[in-house]
Amino acid sequence: MAESHGDAKGKAGAHTEADGGHGGSFPPFDSSTFASQLVSLVIAFVALYIIVSRFALPKVGGTIEARQKAIEGDLAQAQKLKDESDAALRAYEADLAAARSRAQAIGNETREKLNASSEAERKSLEEKLAVKLTDAEKQIASTRTAAMGNVKSIAADAAGAIVQQLTGTTPDTAAVKKAVDASLKG
Repeated sequence: MAESHGDAKGKAGAHTEADGGHGGSFPPFDSSTFASQLVSLVIAFVALYIIVSRFALPKVGGTIEARQKAIEGDLAQAQKLKDESDAALRAYEADLAAARSRAQAIGNETREKLNASSEAERKSLEEKLAVKLTDAEKQIASTRTAAMGNVKSIAADAAGAIVQQLTGTTPDTAAVKKAVDASLKG
């Protein structure tokens, strides 16, 4: 064990000798290496800037530009489609209004035709009814005349029958007819 302890001291001594040249500080913070570190930093920054500006940024810029063009194209296409749909809607509304107008005109025309037809039919029926009414009035008049002619004979027969019942004798038919005529005239 003593031997391993001695090796540990030997290693610690080797580490101290290696660090002895730098003074024991952290290399990036060592003031003797600032100039070389700054030059390295500038070279690395310039190289990174050239790589980014020549290769990465044009690709990103091209992608952004392509995306912007795609967005503008999509917006233009959307506006075009919107304009087309608005035009189609206006055409549809115009066609709908025209169809309604035609339907209303057809309805009015049909209504007028039906009214004219029903009016003509009504007049025809009125004329037929007037003819039938005239014929019926003529028939009633003739029936009345016939009935009135029969009334005289019926009245004469009834009066003769009544006189016969009351008196028991048969009256003269000519005298009964004269009496009935005088009664009907008066």
